[in-house]
Amino acid sequence: MAKPFVKMGDTVKVMTGKDTGKTGKVIRVLKARERIVIEGINMIRKHVRPNPQKNVKGGIVEREAPIHQSNVKVISQD
Repeated sequence: MAKPFVKMGDTVKVMTGKDTGKTGKVIRVLKARERIVIEGINMIRKHVRPNPQKNVKGGIVEREAPIHQSNVKVISQD
């Protein structure tokens, strides 16, 4: 397992994929899968079932999906 070169809070630029050229802040680092979640990048639409016990409304929710860390370039480290 490789050591991630990206940390939470870093600003990165996407180099490949559908969001090429966009920049964003790293929200989460998944070390085991060598992936990162970037704010506003790689958005997916997820269908969510309502759960009244957890106070969750149902519907279609947009959220960020993980992207492989090799597809980004670090702009600034915070």
